[in-house]
Parts: sequence; C-alpha cells; structure tokens
Amino acid sequence: MTGEPNLLGDHLRARRELLTPQQAGIPAAGLRRVPGLRREEVAMLAGISADYYLRLEQGRDRNPSRQVLESLARVLQLDDDTTAYLIGLAEAGPARRRRRRRRKETVPPSIVKFLAALSLPAFVEGRYLDVLAANPLAAALSPRLVAGANRLRDVFLDPAERALFPDWDRATQGLVAGFRQSVGTETDDPRFIELVGELSLASPRFRALWARHDVANRRGATVRFDHPLVGELVLNREKLVVSEAPGLVLAVYHPDPGTDAADKLALLGSAAATPTRSEQKENHA
Repeated sequence: MTGEPNLLGDHLRARRELLTPQQAGIPAAGLRRVPGLRREEVAMLAGISADYYLRLEQGRDRNPSRQVLESLARVLQLDDDTTAYLIGLAEAGPARRRRRRRRKETVPPSIVKFLAALSLPAFVEGRYLDVLAANPLAAALSPRLVAGANRLRDVFLDPAERALFPDWDRATQGLVAGFRQSVGTETDDPRFIELVGELSLASPRFRALWARHDVANRRGATVRFDHPLVGELVLNREKLVVSEAPGLVLAVYHPDPGTDAADKLALLGSAAATPTRSEQKENHA
C-alpha cells in the first residue's frame, strides 16, 4: 500500500470497537480482549465475508458498494450523520483526494455588517472552528469569542472557557463530532495536522473523543452557561451555513422569550455597550 491515509478503515475499526455484543444483540461468548465487536461478528451481521471486511479495515479494498456501506452502518448502529460521513469516506477515495491549496477563509462583508447589526451574541467560525468574526455581545458572553481565537483550543485548553460550560463533557463531545464532520477527508492539510496534534498531546479528553470517530453536523442546540457576571444562562444556539463561503458557519445565541435568560442577556448587552473607564479616558484625551 502507499502512504495514503486509511480513513475508511480507521473509521470502521473505531466504530466497531465502540459497539458491544449486547448492543448488537449477539452472545458475548468466549474470552474477549476488547469490549467491542470482533471483525468476524461485524461481517456476519452485515452479510459479507470476514476476509472482505478485514480488507476494508486494513485499507486493502477501498471501493465498497453503497449497499455494503449501508449494511455496515446498520450493524454498527450509525446515525444519519455518521452514515453519510462513512459513505463520503468511500466516495472520496485516494484517486479523488488530491491536496488542494487552501484558500484563506474570509467572511463576506455582508455577513460582517449583519453581525454588527444583530442584538444577539453571534460569531462566524471556519472549517477548523476558528473564530473569524464576532460581535461585541459574543465577546460579552465569552471573552474568547473574538476573531483569531479557536473554539477547540479554548474549550479544551482554557480553564476560564471550560468553567463557562457546566455540561462540559457533553459540549466537548458535540464540538469534536462537529469538527470531524467539518474537516471530512481533508486530513492532509497542515493546519488540521497541527491542530489535532497539539490538542491530542495537551488534552486527554480531546484524545479520547477523537479516537471515537463521532460525527455530527454543526447544528443548533440548547447551551447552558455559568457566566461570571449573570450566573446560569440557558440559550438556544443556531448554526447557519454561510452560502457565499463554503465551510463557514454563522452561530447565533438567543433566549426563549420571557425567560430570565432574556433579561440576563440584555444585562450583558448593556455591559458590552458601556465603555470602560479606560475607554472613557481615551475618548476624552
């Protein structure tokens, strides 16, 4: 084999090792070195030969049919997002996966104006979860929500950012799953290699989550914050694709009407709009 990464095989192996015999509905007979399914068990349940499945995991066969992939997804109990990702790995085989020069991620001017006009915390993130633009209310929600920051680095490595999320375990799982989906098959990009390498060394939590191969579209969710100024704050988060710039997503936080979260967000907005003492001195200088 060449030095091509074995993305399909790595993904199949990771998901197989997460599924127990009990979950798959088969008896766990005999001594098992790992808690997950054996290769031959996956092959039997999927209706393919054990040798063929072994070739898929080892990367010696990288062109399975869609029918085979859907059967494996059913056996491995993959959700819709992960099934689509699995099929995408096979379709983006080595012959079709060519290294391309990455264009600089640029936020369209219309989106920059839209951010400034929004009276809700909002920011734009790129393919590698870099913050590319943010409005002042986003920075009031978290001082790390500013252009130039990276959501993965901050949530995993910055203690102040971690403290914002009482549900940090759930938040990090969703963050990594969204990151994997966003990157897709473009794992030879130096930016990706550097970021994953840094986080894998610095954060055992990231390393464990990355090894799971979870996949999820970057989508909306309900997020609970423990904010140092206003205390508990529950907000809805929407993630909207920026159609003019592939790979960019606009994230907006908003409260349910009539809740204390709406009042707390208004308080944060007032604090963000009030100039600090140093800013007042600069303005009068």
